[in-house]
Amino acid sequence: MVKYFFSELDIKSTWDQVFSAFWQRYPNPFSKHVLTEDVVYREVTQDDRLLTRRLLTKTNRLPRWAERVFPSNLGRSVYIVEDSIVDPKNCTLTTFTWNVNHATLMVEERCVYRMNCERPACTQLRREAWISSAVFGFSRAIQEFGLARFKSNQVKTMKGLEYALSNL
Repeated sequence: MVKYFFSELDIKSTWDQVFSAFWQRYPNPFSKHVLTEDVVYREVTQDDRLLTRRLLTKTNRLPRWAERVFPSNLGRSVYIVEDSIVDPKNCTLTTFTWNVNHATLMVEERCVYRMNCERPACTQLRREAWISSAVFGFSRAIQEFGLARFKSNQVKTMKGLEYALSNL
């Protein structure tokens, strides 16, 4: 079984501003857990889309109950792969992210930032996430924890983007 998260919201900035701020999100005071971000691949396609793959390293504290069950090195850092597609013709930025080193908890996320045609001063953000776990006997608890943490982290994520927007 997989836990699913969905949200839509309008960011009160133009798509161009959001697109620029997206690449300048780190560091910010709301994401001190992000240790590194590295571009490992970048290409402009023949149809003028920008494809990028980044590797992010984040700290990741386990909940107390999990510290008793899982090895201590599991909670120190997590590696995240982020693929993005920028389509300037359609004014979209689509990101796909997933964790690489936590086989016990897999979080996959897709975000689509799109120019709001009805309100050009705003950008629509559609966020979806899938949280799964294959740990026998603990999968439901791990998924619930992963979903709760994902939801709470969205507040910090948006504050970080707003911080980057305010610094443009």
